[in-house]
Amino acid sequence: MKGVSLGAACLAFGLAWHSHPSAPLAAFQVFALSATSGGTQLNATPSYSSRFASSDLEDFVHAAAVSPLPGGDLMAVWFAGSREGAADVQIRGARYSAASGEWGNERVLATRDSTETAINKHIRKLGNPVIALAPNGRLWLFYVSVSVGGWAGSAINAAYSDDFGDSWSTPRQLVTTPFLNISTLVRGTPVFHTDGSIGLPVYHEFLGKFAEYLYLDSEGAVKDKFRISRGNNSLQPSIVPLSPTRAVALLRYAGDGPHHVLASDTNDAGKTWSKPRAVDPNNPNSSLAAVASPDHGLLVALNNLTDGRYRLSLYGTNSEMTLWQTVVELDQSPDPEGNPFSPEVYREIIGDKFMRSSGLQRRSSLGQYLKHLDQRVCSAFGCEFEYEYPYFIRSQDGTYHLVYSWNNSFVKHVSFNEAWLKEQMQ
Repeated sequence: MKGVSLGAACLAFGLAWHSHPSAPLAAFQVFALSATSGGTQLNATPSYSSRFASSDLEDFVHAAAVSPLPGGDLMAVWFAGSREGAADVQIRGARYSAASGEWGNERVLATRDSTETAINKHIRKLGNPVIALAPNGRLWLFYVSVSVGGWAGSAINAAYSDDFGDSWSTPRQLVTTPFLNISTLVRGTPVFHTDGSIGLPVYHEFLGKFAEYLYLDSEGAVKDKFRISRGNNSLQPSIVPLSPTRAVALLRYAGDGPHHVLASDTNDAGKTWSKPRAVDPNNPNSSLAAVASPDHGLLVALNNLTDGRYRLSLYGTNSEMTLWQTVVELDQSPDPEGNPFSPEVYREIIGDKFMRSSGLQRRSSLGQYLKHLDQRVCSAFGCEFEYEYPYFIRSQDGTYHLVYSWNNSFVKHVSFNEAWLKEQMQ
């Protein structure tokens, strides 16, 4: 009898959830350069630089995100631990100082135990943090936790900071599904609407693999959600507003057959989305990231490969995504097919890459890093290069910032200006 009552209650809740009237959506908050700042950027000296945002030398590091802060500073977040899915994984973060041009030491923002205490629920593992600064100055952090099973049993937790990351609210878990509140994950950059509401690109991995647009009010309460894709072949939407009502979503392809990036469009600020269609770049079931460019198109960072993640490329495309142009290869294996190297050869190559990528502050750590080339990059078949999980933003002054996982060892931060971009695309 209790089982019947519980089943009836779940069915009633599910029907109520899916039949409630949709919340009205405000227009997208569309970023635009002023004429002054745009001209300054284009007339500036071309600038492109890289450095490591993370500093730990031994842990597995993955799934970074970054947000602008006032004055040109940044904050990045990621997860790190002995391996992906381990109980010791923590959500970590660091601050970038525009004045010094360097990242500070990383700090722990959330652990399995601290999340468990906050939401009063057993937690097995953590992952996929994203961070974004709202127009009202509130800094939001969303991250995934799992109580039972694998990533398909995920839920999303939210915390905020009103002092730009110095202190954080107690995390709370978002209720995003009517049945057990499982299988909602986040990865893409949050989107803001003109009334301060938040659009969170989310996806599901239980009984299907599909993307949705989760709509939150300015206080982070779930108001609604809207399906972007269906079926069993798409994950991790990256959403880019192009006008007050139009946005495009680029999706990671997770199905069978030819692996290409999928694209979907909305013309009503995220309420309805077109059926996803394949666009030119390959996608070897890997995360990608996009941001609006000044010519009303997009910049997209992705692994344009049929298999593996040994090359991360930056592309420019028009808003219809019918024309694609390579801007630069951000990072790649010296082997054109991504084949593994012997540990001896690999140490020499990655040592050189470390020095080129690290930034001045991390260079003294090379020797210690090379002592810890372990399962993050090496196996019985040799040692491989892997560049993945990009996350893209454009700050208020027009500078682009991209973070991604560098050989499972560091979060790499790349920044460039409009003058450099124009030079590459001529």
